[in-house]
Order: sequence, then structure tokens, then C-alpha cells
Amino acid sequence: MQQIYIRNLRLRAQHGVLPQEKVVGGDYVVNVTADYPIAKTCVSDDVADTMNYAEALEVVKRVMRIPRKTLECVAYNIARELLTTFTELQSVTIDVCKQCPPMGADCDGAGVRLSLTALELKADDAELQ
Repeated sequence: MQQIYIRNLRLRAQHGVLPQEKVVGGDYVVNVTADYPIAKTCVSDDVADTMNYAEALEVVKRVMRIPRKTLECVAYNIARELLTTFTELQSVTIDVCKQCPPMGADCDGAGVRLSLTALELKADDAELQ
């Protein structure tokens, strides 16, 4: 398996259901693991033959700027945008972790991990039409 990843991307965003989460926001950590064919790049050593990390980062940041109630929705939208942007991407796993969530517990965070394949995305799109 060939994977490209972005680890422990720290962002601030306004996700959640509580009023203060929507106004003040919170700290999040996002991880992206992408199943992407890198064999051509291994030989060519040409950045044009691979998934551009900077472009992937911009996709994640753009999606994180849109307030959502659930991290499930956030993770799905990140996965969807990455699969749409990078057409050679076969599947992607997204971890979104809310740091210090307002749930009355002392923990490092709470979050969601979602995996989505290009085929599942096509099926989702077909269902919505």
C-alpha cells in the first residue's frame, strides 16, 4: 500500500453544538492518510506526479473554516473534498480530534476517524441525486 499523510495538523475552528463553541471556537488536531499511487513519483522524482501536500492542506483548512455541529460531518466533508480534488486518490482516512472538549472530563481530546473510498463517494453522490 502506498500512502501520503499529514500528521497532527493543528487548527482552530467553530465546530460544535454549544453556543461558546460557535463563537469562541476550539482547538482541533487533524490527521490525513491518503491511499495514493506514488510509484511513478518514486521513479520520476517529479512533484507533479504526486499529491501536493500544500494543496491538500488548503483543502483541509477550507473545510475546517465551515462551522458544523458534528465532527462526523467535518471528517466526511474533508474526505469528500480531498477525493474530489485529487482524482487519483483511491481512499482517505481522516481523524478530527477536538482538544479539551466541553464534556466535563479531563482528557486529551475526543474525535472521530472516518475512511472513505472513491467508490463510496460515487455511491453517496448517486444516492443524493
